[in-house]
Amino acid sequence: MAGVLTTSQIEQFAQQGYLIVRGMASLGACATMRAIAAEHLRAAVAPLEYEAEVGYDGAPASLDAPGGRTARRLRNAWQRHACFRAWGEDAALVGTVRQLLGEAPCLTLAHHNCVMTKHPDFGTATGWHRDIRYWSFARSELISVWLALGPEQASNGGLKFIPGSHRLQIGRERLDDLDFLRPELAQNQALFAQHVAPALQAGDVVFFHSGLFHAAGRNDSDTVKLSLVFAYRGVSNPAQAGSRSAAAGEICFD
Repeated sequence: MAGVLTTSQIEQFAQQGYLIVRGMASLGACATMRAIAAEHLRAAVAPLEYEAEVGYDGAPASLDAPGGRTARRLRNAWQRHACFRAWGEDAALVGTVRQLLGEAPCLTLAHHNCVMTKHPDFGTATGWHRDIRYWSFARSELISVWLALGPEQASNGGLKFIPGSHRLQIGRERLDDLDFLRPELAQNQALFAQHVAPALQAGDVVFFHSGLFHAAGRNDSDTVKLSLVFAYRGVSNPAQAGSRSAAAGEICFD
């Protein structure tokens, strides 16, 4: 499968840790995925993750508290519906990931593999973190692929990145118990000041390194934000045996 990237785009990803490809998914495909996701949210089609289960600052205290049944993500997107599978195995997408990894990719079913939702009122902010923090692979070199299914910007909880942070060595003392960067530390505040918050439209895709620090704010709009997210490893970067990363299986591409 051929990729779509230029040499300069591949170099940008290597240096900055992320790359945006505008309009990679069609508006029709995004509309279909939005409709299926909205239907599954209304019907609470399992498996879901609720804000109350994550326990971040500002989240409802329990499932029975006000807002406690606010979904944070629809899990198992690959298994959930054919429209999500079609995107995860899209030839241009897989080819692009292959270019960035430099080898054949495998989609891991253990991590991401979900429709991320950000609801007004009870959709909590996410602190600065690296995706690899809870993942177990031979190397910390996976790629998260984030598809915007509608507009995303700072005002509705869009992604923020610290460019180049995938290449930084961060000491344990700069992280809290959940491996978020501690906001009270001057060293971390200097990093936060370097962040970028790109605006996305439906069909735009962000490819970002699993070691890149990123965050997202609250959704201050009146509309639920929806994004489809998959993660890919290179064929030479297997999950560690016996880990959660190895337990759910994967989809490999030639």
